[in-house]
Amino acid sequence: MKHGAVYEIAWIVLVICGALWTTAAARADSGRVPFAATQPASIQEWEQQRVALRARLWRLLGDMPARFVPQATVLNREERDGYTLEHFSFDNHAGDTVFGYLLIPDGGGKRPAILYHHCHTSHERVGKEEIIRPSETLGGQLPGEVLARAGYVVMCIDAYTFGERRHAGPGGAKENGNQTEESFFKLFLWEGTSLWSMMVRDDLLALEYLLTRPEVDTQRVGSAGFSMGATRTWWAAALDDRICAAVSVGCLTRYQDLIAAGGLRFHSIYFFVPGMLKEGIDMESVVALVAPRPHLTLTGDRDDGSPVSGVRTINRFAQHVYRLYGCEEDFRGIVYPDTGHAFTPQMWHEMLAWFDSKLK
Repeated sequence: MKHGAVYEIAWIVLVICGALWTTAAARADSGRVPFAATQPASIQEWEQQRVALRARLWRLLGDMPARFVPQATVLNREERDGYTLEHFSFDNHAGDTVFGYLLIPDGGGKRPAILYHHCHTSHERVGKEEIIRPSETLGGQLPGEVLARAGYVVMCIDAYTFGERRHAGPGGAKENGNQTEESFFKLFLWEGTSLWSMMVRDDLLALEYLLTRPEVDTQRVGSAGFSMGATRTWWAAALDDRICAAVSVGCLTRYQDLIAAGGLRFHSIYFFVPGMLKEGIDMESVVALVAPRPHLTLTGDRDDGSPVSGVRTINRFAQHVYRLYGCEEDFRGIVYPDTGHAFTPQMWHEMLAWFDSKLK
């Protein structure tokens, strides 16, 4: 065979291999075609989208037990300086007991309330203790105490696998922390739902209980949290209109931007709901469901778990929806320069000022 023919055959083989590789790559990437939520042109268009979107989210959350109004048991009551601390529990009718704290300001009367969602800590699993532990953000003060002394009734519950629930998984005392989290994740998939779905359900049950408390003005209930607590905040507010104002600190994560940045490892396994991207839903749509109720987002531009490109997309979309409602001032998205995944003193000040403005 002549050298020219050999080279020609080799070239054809290379072309074919290249075509096959390109086709395989295209197939591998075919499920990740970028998309963005279409901005509604009118409030009427958004309201129609809103109803359908919320229904789709409930479907994606899976086959959860029905919601109800919990009958809580007060386990302990302690008088403190300026407020009363109650330790309570309730049965979530899904095989588990939820434990929580309620801080009630002195002075009586109906007060604004904040459903506070704790963050994710892999090792300590602090849970609700976050609100009664000294905080670096507050120079050693207790977050719940600061809020109670400012006149707010404050509630915080242990999410699945945290605090008093860290050994309450399928493996019982043999598992702790991340092991409990992983076991619940697997179990709930088998049962037709997800760990995140059940965490959100517990948060909404806590809201149901908070709204029954005689100390609470049900027209002035806010929700807040940092990191995982931020995500819990805007999911709960997106699904229940009785949350009147919200503050989300960190963790404003748009899924597609997180994938593009190679950042999935920055979120623990609890975070994921099957089918979201397949349904064409990313987080700008979910966050916008909070509108027209006041919502403040506070995020660092160097938060690895929340690529800033996605943060800006979410904030822009939400701002547009609030503008349609004629209440642009009720949404504010602040991106802090040279700031990572943190809850800074400035962020705390912004949060408290927001609630003072919107709930008082």
